[in-house]
Amino acid sequence: MDRKLRTASADFPEPTLISVNGVELEVFEAGREHRGNPVVLCHGWPEHAFSWRYQIPALAEAGYHVIVPNQRGYGNSSCPREVTDYDIEHLSGDLTALLDHYGYQDATFVGHDWGAMVVWGLTLLHPSRVRGVINLSLPYQERGQKPWIQLLEELLGRDYYFVHFNRQPGVADAVLEENTSRFFRNLYRKNLPPVPPQPGMVMMDLARAEHPLGDPVMSEDDLAVFISAFESTGFTPSINWYRNLDRNWHLLADADPIIHHPTLMIYGGRDSIPKFERLGEFVPNVDVATLDCGHWIQQEKPEATNQLLLEWLDQRKTAAGEN
Repeated sequence: MDRKLRTASADFPEPTLISVNGVELEVFEAGREHRGNPVVLCHGWPEHAFSWRYQIPALAEAGYHVIVPNQRGYGNSSCPREVTDYDIEHLSGDLTALLDHYGYQDATFVGHDWGAMVVWGLTLLHPSRVRGVINLSLPYQERGQKPWIQLLEELLGRDYYFVHFNRQPGVADAVLEENTSRFFRNLYRKNLPPVPPQPGMVMMDLARAEHPLGDPVMSEDDLAVFISAFESTGFTPSINWYRNLDRNWHLLADADPIIHHPTLMIYGGRDSIPKFERLGEFVPNVDVATLDCGHWIQQEKPEATNQLLLEWLDQRKTAAGEN
């Protein structure tokens, strides 16, 4: 295990490198004695499997086989060079191949931020491999009539970071890599004061800002895990996920847009990502909860998040007649 991980959390599982779908994934696992009850946790950007450090032991203790990959482009997992190697077919294919590795037909998938986007896409493309969905922060994204980057550029402009990543490839990557430590210290904050929108590209501004706002989300030891991981990989592999949004829009064209699986959507009440008021139209079997926190939900409110996860999972087991 990486020294930073050992320092930050003595209880964090040892990783295993698993070959799936043409790449190697660094996978952290707990509760393997509970085989048959899998829960797969999918991190967001710019994160790491370590973002689930509070949920892994709670889920394993409750009787779940917890599988937590660093997805491609992150940590010690493979970082392919081609941008298209990070589209939703590849990302969801990694997860179905991971199920195959463990001998599972399906699992409950939990995603936060970009991990939620992948779980939504996985469920649309491979519905038979998903038992249930729990997503944090990012709600279902309606496909609409225009590719997502085109739409975001029309609505929010060229400096919106999704658009900037696509229209000016390499520019933000370099700024974030030059200021990795400062970027993470400025990004992972909570209790942020309200400020009016500023001109420029927000992620680049965060990487250059001399003074962070609000309060830190995590300890210096925990933050060091994220900083160390991105100092190793750089930012381009993970940003390449954003560079496939329009490609994903095309790849999802023939998918049934309605998700019928039992779903729990958890919002942060102070998150800048808005709720999707028409969520029930596309995810009719959804339960919705909101916690009083910002974007980094499972790290800002670990106990409340764990309670929501475990209660919802227990209700699903009861409904299915399981012990």
